[in-house]
Amino acid sequence: MFDLSQAPTPPRAERRPSTDSHHGITRSDDFAWLRVDNWAEVMADPSVLADDVRGYLEAENAYAATVLAPTEALQEALFSEFRGRIKEDDQSPAVKDGPYAYYVRFRTGGQYAVHCRKDRDDTGEGSERIIFDGDKEAEGHDYFRMAGATVSDDHRLMAWGVDTKGSEFYTLQIRDLDSGEDHTDSLERTTGGAVWAPDGLSLFYTWQDNNHRPCKIFRHVLGTEQDADKLIYEEADPGFFVSVSGTGDDRFLLVGANDHQTTEVWVADLQAPTFALKCVAPRETGHEYSLERAGDHWFISTNQDGAVDFQIMRTEIGREEREHWQPWQPHVPGRLIRGLDGYKGFLAVLQAERALPSIVVHDLNAGTSHSIAFDEDAYALGLHGSAEWDTSETRFGYESPSTPSQIFDYDMASTTRSLIKQQEVPSGHNPADYVVRRIMAHSHDGTDVPVTVMHHRDTTLDGSAPLYLYGYGSYGMSMPANFSIKRLSLADRGLITATAHVRGGADMGYGWYLDGKLEHKTNTFHDFIAARDALVDLGWADPARVAAEGASAGGMLMGAIANMAPEKFAAIVGGVPFVDVLTTMLDDSLPLTPPEWPEWGNPIASAEDYARMAAYSPIDNVEAKAYPAILATGGLTDPRVTYWEPAKWVATLRERRTDDGLTLMHMNMGAGHGGASGRFDGMREDARDWAFLLWVLGVKA
Repeated sequence: MFDLSQAPTPPRAERRPSTDSHHGITRSDDFAWLRVDNWAEVMADPSVLADDVRGYLEAENAYAATVLAPTEALQEALFSEFRGRIKEDDQSPAVKDGPYAYYVRFRTGGQYAVHCRKDRDDTGEGSERIIFDGDKEAEGHDYFRMAGATVSDDHRLMAWGVDTKGSEFYTLQIRDLDSGEDHTDSLERTTGGAVWAPDGLSLFYTWQDNNHRPCKIFRHVLGTEQDADKLIYEEADPGFFVSVSGTGDDRFLLVGANDHQTTEVWVADLQAPTFALKCVAPRETGHEYSLERAGDHWFISTNQDGAVDFQIMRTEIGREEREHWQPWQPHVPGRLIRGLDGYKGFLAVLQAERALPSIVVHDLNAGTSHSIAFDEDAYALGLHGSAEWDTSETRFGYESPSTPSQIFDYDMASTTRSLIKQQEVPSGHNPADYVVRRIMAHSHDGTDVPVTVMHHRDTTLDGSAPLYLYGYGSYGMSMPANFSIKRLSLADRGLITATAHVRGGADMGYGWYLDGKLEHKTNTFHDFIAARDALVDLGWADPARVAAEGASAGGMLMGAIANMAPEKFAAIVGGVPFVDVLTTMLDDSLPLTPPEWPEWGNPIASAEDYARMAAYSPIDNVEAKAYPAILATGGLTDPRVTYWEPAKWVATLRERRTDDGLTLMHMNMGAGHGGASGRFDGMREDARDWAFLLWVLGVKA
């Protein structure tokens, strides 16, 4: 068990009380000063951060490093295990597209992906050409992330976005793939992706404003300045973010505007003599839909007419408007449609029922359909699709907590599959060494909550095993029962590892999501605690040695359960935790606040929403009582969960907790929401976090 007898005195953030008033209620905030007024400038240039704030964050980092010094050997052991389980010179399966096949590979010791292409039918690497060398491009940058690599229809040019701050402001650049030379075009403040026009002479991209909101779609002509780009769509509502995409046949452009409950899509035919956007279905609060081109039709996944888990409608090309939609696949309650993937003769549908995914393939010419599913108690299934539209071949991936990732090419006509890649674990892995099962936890209101459990077969389930429990539970994001090279390190040390599929996610259908948002948000927290209790009540886990982890909105979950049931958890890691919920939702200048109101409520406009958030917002409910050992992490340039949220949480915990337990924070001063950008640097961050958990739980290295 950890010993703090020799630990230094922890830093204390200066208390500078400030107040705000809403709906006749006045709140005091001792640490509001940690939010600098020039936060947007800091995201673009961290060097402009105020000295007093920087000093506090660096003091916290130094304190955490000192306290965690006894875990350095364990951190190194974990890192070595993580690294030993990856094939360092790994390579993705090639994706055939026209005359070429595209893939990414890694070098031994390399941090970043190397993007390559070769002749389509080259089964070796004789014709390989490196088109983007991530290791070389990242030289000289502490942070480097490439996103949205897109090749023009004629395969001459590639557009990609690069972020060197972690702020998610991507600079879009263009490369000639024959010469390897970069064009002078440099498009700032984009989201990273682009859609090429068929002529290969122009492209479409999304631009972000000073508040980090994607709000405009531009068309850029190669060789011209960004100031000359033509605006094709502008979103006036700050609560809606916009995006641009293309169809699989490269014929249509789709512009989408959405918040967390409403969608509006515009379509343009890129082969038409003149460019014109047409609205498919004007936004209507609560109506969500998406379009996919397949065969001679559009297929629309929509929740209209009470189809909570979505139904599929169909309409002819050129008749996209909502009044032309015709029923094609009816709504089945509890069977959530997650995505559509269209081809010239086929439509593949990814769906899920009772937290288990499946793929249904429809042969549009024959009028037949069949399913792809697996038999394990818990598994993850992903539809990878194809870069080509006129094909019968698609691709999907399968994995489970004990089974490494497998990628299959699948012929939709013959219904045959070919295993083209099996994830290698160089240090060795035997799936039979691990037990995977699904249990149901009984929540506070009688709802049964799925929990995916994995442990080593030699672990005795007699109430002595430590437990690691992970959760998220927001935005309708389902938690896949996937394979993790990192969780093996916990299972090999005798821990039960588990994922709670709590409400707020869509694991059990879209209604599962609706039952964990807005006025139902606290169901998320109760479900997670119920998952912990179920594993203890079964007599499997040691009630005194339970660790919990969640990130982003899952970090909010961590803050809530720390307040609600601190005695039930020994250690908690809150990664980039959204813990200052009320304050953030009251600040409409922040990047995500207006679009987030449908998820959490609008406390500016509604006294009811204000009161509800105030009742669970983690920072607002820290009390004078004992708390678990807590490690919070953050990123200085994070636009999603701003750096001051974990900083204020830790400062508040230090002021109010009555025990002498650990309260630690590590702030990455050169990264954003995703943490370190290099694959090995990211492993070191995970090794630090898990060494903290194991140390607190008293698990030996």
